[in-house]
Amino acid sequence: MENAVDYKIHLDTKFQHLELIDIQSVVDANKEQWFNQTLTQVNDSVVRIGIVEGEFHWHKHDNDDEFFYVISGQLLIDLEDRTIELNPNQGTTVTKGIMHRPRAPKKTVMLMVETAAIVPTGD
Repeated sequence: MENAVDYKIHLDTKFQHLELIDIQSVVDANKEQWFNQTLTQVNDSVVRIGIVEGEFHWHKHDNDDEFFYVISGQLLIDLEDRTIELNPNQGTTVTKGIMHRPRAPKKTVMLMVETAAIVPTGD
């Protein structure tokens, strides 16, 4: 699988509180291979959508846990000692400080919940 090097990561908040969030319209409008958009902020955390295919790089977040939830497709999260396979309607939390590499063998739509201060590409 070829590495995706042109990550499109948008940290601006696309939807305000009490505004309808239509996930399918975001998916339909996306033309990128590795796309990440903050949908909304909830207190000190954000909910982001990822529309991905390919590999992200190995990284970790020293101060932030990160939750992944797959809507469609398949997300593999490589850890140093194993791989977690997430299929639709499955999720997992990667503990802060853990080296990981998300990868998607096919187009995958996922939600991520993390602190607003997180650096998506790692610390």
